[in-house]
Amino acid sequence: MATGSVPADFAPLSAPNGLPGHLVGFVAALRARGIPVGPSETVDAGRVVTVLDLMDREVLREGLACALLRRTTHRATFDGMFDLWFPAAVGERTSTPGEVDIPHTRTGDVDIPALRELLAQLLGQEAATAQLEALAGQLVEQLGQYQSARGPSFSAYQALREVQPQTLLAEIVAGLAAGSDVNAFDTEIARRTVRRRIDRFRATVEAETRRRAAERIGRERVATYGVSRQAEEVDFLRASEAELAELKRGTQRLARILAARLAARRRHARRGEIDLRRTLRKSMSTGGVPIDLVHRKPRPGRPELVLLCDVSGSVAGFSNFTLLLVSALREQFSRVRIFAFVDQVDEVTQFFDPHTRLDTAMTKIFTEASVVGVDGHSDYGAALAGFARDYPDAVTSRSSLLILGDARTNYRDPELTTLRSLVDVAKHAHWLNPEPRSQWGSGDSAADRYGQVIEMHECRSAKQLTAVVSRLLPV
Repeated sequence: MATGSVPADFAPLSAPNGLPGHLVGFVAALRARGIPVGPSETVDAGRVVTVLDLMDREVLREGLACALLRRTTHRATFDGMFDLWFPAAVGERTSTPGEVDIPHTRTGDVDIPALRELLAQLLGQEAATAQLEALAGQLVEQLGQYQSARGPSFSAYQALREVQPQTLLAEIVAGLAAGSDVNAFDTEIARRTVRRRIDRFRATVEAETRRRAAERIGRERVATYGVSRQAEEVDFLRASEAELAELKRGTQRLARILAARLAARRRHARRGEIDLRRTLRKSMSTGGVPIDLVHRKPRPGRPELVLLCDVSGSVAGFSNFTLLLVSALREQFSRVRIFAFVDQVDEVTQFFDPHTRLDTAMTKIFTEASVVGVDGHSDYGAALAGFARDYPDAVTSRSSLLILGDARTNYRDPELTTLRSLVDVAKHAHWLNPEPRSQWGSGDSAADRYGQVIEMHECRSAKQLTAVVSRLLPV
């Protein structure tokens, strides 16, 4: 890629410790974004670099991905980090002979209609990748710059605001179909192909924006907000629809991990605890040295699980994912009962089974169960009181009680006495809260008061939730 002038305040992206040091820094950045990369993968990446053509950026990308990644779900984050640590260019891009140029009017302004026509023409061509990448660079430079409080910066939204490539879909598809007899199937194939090209162009503009911003403020800082985290580390309360969908797709894998951990704990617990009295008695035959340990007979059986879950909109992402996870783990428990509430509680166990889709189950909860009462705002006190009144036999001395929710009561009575009675009966009782610990007790949150009655755990991401659940669930 050709480069042009470099601004005076340009933050150099050079490798002061050479390529090996740069590669080690790249690996450390991947770890910081939640991708597990060990020493062996790092050594493999170093060996890969020695045999690849470093002038071919895409070959280098694929080679490092093969050496460093363990799961396909890591790829999106890897690509974002690769674009920052191995940028396509340095500084402002300048056009070279044979590349496209953004059209301008006689007054020097960007000719938006002509630019849209040029973009539609390139998106309609199958082998225009290089031209589209060059056009994206010029687009960011000429339309994406703005003045921030810290000086010049770049915005992908601003670069694409007037061009609006998504509105060119019909025009491009019509151009591809012109002069040929195509059926509805061919038209749909062309529409999907063009949509992928448009999405790829938008992604190129966003990557170019991150590259230019990294030159100004540093790639480490851009990585913190410009590169997507692993789905398992996304904050439940801030996750987008795409991130929540990715979380749901990974539920079965997380359930398998948890199930394996529980099974391993059960295997280790089969021998039972050490019986100190019988061990010391048996040690008399060896001069008082406890060579042979005597174990108590273990008590077989799987625990019962009672789940009390807030399904209101404020914690929907967290509740939905946790319900999926628990539903996938049902075989690990002797009995599972699921109760949902907004401002009144109802049992919804019958809506969940290994073959039920979450969206179907949630639809049934809000259409067939009585979880919404007077105003539809979360009321933990009313839910706890109704649960204790209507389902007095749900929680027993064999039950593990899990409560899911942010504990925001809308300034209503939290019913601490009712919660204390439930905790006293249950064998184990825990509250999983998707809000940051620093916000517990702020505003209408009763988390600080509930925390004095029941053990409360911060569960803001799938990774955090998995760790907490695997630690808390008894064997």
